[in-house]
Amino acid sequence: MDLFLSQALNGLVYGILLFLLAAGLSMIFGLLGVVNLAHGSFFMLGAFIGLSVMQITGSFWLAMLLAPIPVGLVAAAIEMFFLRRLYRRDRLDQVLLTFGFSFIFTDLVETVWGRDVLAIDEPPSLQNSIEFLGGFYPSYRLALLGFGLLVAFVLWRIVEHTRAGAMVRAGVDDPASAMGIGLNVPLLLTSTFALGGALAGLAGVVAGPILGVYSGLDIEVLIPAFIVVVVGGLGSLKGAFFGSLLIGMTDTLGRAYLPDMAMFLTYLMLIAVLLFRPAGLFGIAQPQ
Repeated sequence: MDLFLSQALNGLVYGILLFLLAAGLSMIFGLLGVVNLAHGSFFMLGAFIGLSVMQITGSFWLAMLLAPIPVGLVAAAIEMFFLRRLYRRDRLDQVLLTFGFSFIFTDLVETVWGRDVLAIDEPPSLQNSIEFLGGFYPSYRLALLGFGLLVAFVLWRIVEHTRAGAMVRAGVDDPASAMGIGLNVPLLLTSTFALGGALAGLAGVVAGPILGVYSGLDIEVLIPAFIVVVVGGLGSLKGAFFGSLLIGMTDTLGRAYLPDMAMFLTYLMLIAVLLFRPAGLFGIAQPQ
């Protein structure tokens, strides 16, 4: 397979992983106004819990199914018992709280699983390479690409074509009016936070065979996820999707062809968006 095509596919796969992480982060940021620095920890927890489930059951598919559940429950508990008390306070308090939780989860991971770099094995049916676009490409990465597109489609259908999605959009666009028309905003906030955490946990499981599983993974994925949220636009699922693909392609192709400038190109894109479209590519500018 041509090198450029192979790297482009790698960029799409990385972008899909970023989307699974950034979609929940974007909705949490847009709906709750919370800068959740513990979101990368949900990704890391999902990866480690998925690893344990796979070691116990021997099934990658069960790990994908089960690992996001406890992560979502942990996220819901954080929102209900901690963040909810801080919504009327300065945003810095929320940042400090979630930052503190990221340290707690790092210590928890190192205590339970240690500091070694581990890995989740790909399912046996996806451990080979298949012929694709005139060359061979790992089956697992192609399956991950298809899975990410399916998740994006399902989320889009939920957000755009269901009552629950309409409630989320209303809460993102105008939380005060949403509460005024009788929406159960506290339940909406908790559900959104839990869904975002579960998606991050799912991303951690499916990324395990590619990125590995280790303490510190949370910080490595959190920074590009925040860049995606800013580039795509707060609260925008479409922005999270296209922003993830854009950042994933830029980072991967940059590392392949301009390794000394890969990070520079990513941050240059971030700066350009902040200068010319401060609300993001698909964000809605807030009235001053």
